[in-house]
Amino acid sequence: MDRKYWVPALERADLILTAISRKPGEYKMTDLCDATGINKSSMFSLLRTMEALNWVTKDEKEAYALGAGVAYLNKVFNESHKQNYNLVEHFLKASAESIKAVGETFQLSVLDRSEIIYLAKLEGPSLVKLESSPGMRFPAHATAMGKMMLALLPPDELDRRYPDRILTPVTSHTLTDWSEFTATLAEIRSSGYSVDQEEIIQGICCVAAPVLDASGNAVAAVSTSMLRHAYLDKQEAAIQEVILLGKKLSLA
Repeated sequence: MDRKYWVPALERADLILTAISRKPGEYKMTDLCDATGINKSSMFSLLRTMEALNWVTKDEKEAYALGAGVAYLNKVFNESHKQNYNLVEHFLKASAESIKAVGETFQLSVLDRSEIIYLAKLEGPSLVKLESSPGMRFPAHATAMGKMMLALLPPDELDRRYPDRILTPVTSHTLTDWSEFTATLAEIRSSGYSVDQEEIIQGICCVAAPVLDASGNAVAAVSTSMLRHAYLDKQEAAIQEVILLGKKLSLA
């Protein structure tokens, strides 16, 4: 987009909403300043306006959560897409069969700039419960679903999303070298699936595959996650099942 028409206040509001969505009910105003880099004076004005618009709410501890205004917009967005293709609904139905085959949790996400946003999750019978609730965000480069979707972006789009080529480590296993990262993305494009081996959560491995639209573009990704020792036993079955699930949800 031409920066000539850029509106900084809207960009700052987006940063605030994104920060709150990551940790709803946890951030106070000073926390939001630290998380976004916005100064206190601007933050105060933005939060007051966003409260008036019901985009955010503040509890008795002065911590912020997303407001009903955002929920309404999300509802309208979802309703407008129902007639065409309700991806979440299809995922919840189709992934039930995948869980029977693999016995682990399955997730659905979309790519938002350099992050993934979880849309849905269906828990497997494993006693390990993953922190991947709908609406949560994680850095795309450290997740199997994120790498899957990044791998299918045009090269110039990948550069636009990572202009400084900085990959922040999340665990000791996270890829941080740009050359190694792009080589991994090339392998993912070739194989049609992506793997995260303890890159986002220590001890957890994940396999992901793309969900394609009618033109063959990746609009989402699906994954299955499990403890590392389970992954060593189920690797082939997990790869086959997640690729199958991605194809079931794709329109291509």
